[in-house]
Amino acid sequence: MTPRNQEESQPEFWIKDAQSAIEARLRYVKATGSARNIVMFLGDGMSIPTLAAARTLLGQRNNKTGEEAHLSFEMFPTVGLAKTYCVDSQIPDSACTATAYLCGVKANRGTIGVTAAVPRRDCLASLDKASHLKSIATWALEDGRDAGIVTTTRVTHASPSGAYAHIANRDWESDADVIDDEYDPQTCPDIAHQLVNSYPGNQFKVILGGGRREFLPNNFVDEEGKVGRRRDDRNLIEEWQMDKIARNSSYQYVWNRDQLKSISNDLPDYILGLFESSHLQYHMEANERTEPSLAELTEVAIRALSKNKKGFFLFVEGGRIDHAHHENFVELALDETIELSKAVQRANELLSEEDSLIVVTSDHAHVMAFNGYTHRGGDILGPSDSIGDDNIPYMTLSYTNGPGHRPHDSVHRVDVTGDEDYRQLQWRSHAEVPLDSETHGGDDVAVFARGPQSEMFSGLFEQNQLPHLMAYAGCFGPGRHACSLADD
Repeated sequence: MTPRNQEESQPEFWIKDAQSAIEARLRYVKATGSARNIVMFLGDGMSIPTLAAARTLLGQRNNKTGEEAHLSFEMFPTVGLAKTYCVDSQIPDSACTATAYLCGVKANRGTIGVTAAVPRRDCLASLDKASHLKSIATWALEDGRDAGIVTTTRVTHASPSGAYAHIANRDWESDADVIDDEYDPQTCPDIAHQLVNSYPGNQFKVILGGGRREFLPNNFVDEEGKVGRRRDDRNLIEEWQMDKIARNSSYQYVWNRDQLKSISNDLPDYILGLFESSHLQYHMEANERTEPSLAELTEVAIRALSKNKKGFFLFVEGGRIDHAHHENFVELALDETIELSKAVQRANELLSEEDSLIVVTSDHAHVMAFNGYTHRGGDILGPSDSIGDDNIPYMTLSYTNGPGHRPHDSVHRVDVTGDEDYRQLQWRSHAEVPLDSETHGGDDVAVFARGPQSEMFSGLFEQNQLPHLMAYAGCFGPGRHACSLADD
């Protein structure tokens, strides 16, 4: 086992660290106000080079040179950096990071909502309730606020699951996955089951994303002809509906954009929207009739949650930035980043800076390089102005590893600009090391904030401090709160 500080297995270590960081910031940050509403946007895999390339693409789409452009959240007044390592891994995945930025405690790679005392895939270790962590969504609910999740991935995927799940393996999205790892789902319930039948997921007012297959039996065909994955013969969508009936609450399940639009003028108490069997389609490939944009999902969620006068916590993920990078689909990755920017802009328009904190960040980096000596305004998706010493061009945006690798001889690389599918949406930028899936990077990620106490998000900090900082600004959850300063 990798040597580590054993104290890191205890949640108190990370909570104390976060609270100490808040105290340290208070010595030099002059922040004011408190947040009734908090929206956390996550660009999954949105590295700093991804931000620079996406803003350039955005500018070039608007017939500018591009480099001078900016994404919506890059205009926020406060910027910081977060360290993304997890307890057992130098370079993290989306599970241990979700546990950090939503539960406030760093954990092991592949685990969600449990402390580092739980190794990945150890069902029995995860049964210890002392290892279960509360998320900032739970803190908000306990304070009488509402909570919700929005994502372009499956709602049972690693990032959104950090808001509600306690599980030893991020891959246990349905009972079939638990069974395949030779565990009993009655002992260790899968993620979809936890979302529908356990606290806090069963209290979320808004759940919007993909992943119908994780909720449906494997003998059930959904609205788009896709088969479910569950082996327990349970239809969790129906169970979600029955639970809302038992609460005597209004509710609506929707599976396409038209249905979502149809309820937008009279939003029910609870909304479950599952728009694909698996992940939502990439924006540039999506069927606009059936597939809502991330900005549209965000607007519905904010309007629904705003009915609670005490406020809310909302998690919004642009999750397919990560997927495109893993595939070396560089244009799709940048476009998904621009879509996240649009969603942030919509939230910025809907929510007052006086009482609503918006935080935008990423969970981890990727290994896309922004390189070469291209002239100002050069096509960000094209080759660099310079060429290799082998007289072969290379792309301004390339990868250090991934499926875009082209084998080459001892002298020459492949000239990728000669590919038959060059510059098509699913053309892969070249990669140095051959891998089926490109890896994450260990870089720090950017954090942007606006609204009450946004100044607290400056500097360099551990990723697990994020929910503590947000809760500090919102005056709920554990530890010190901004509202208490008046009493000091």
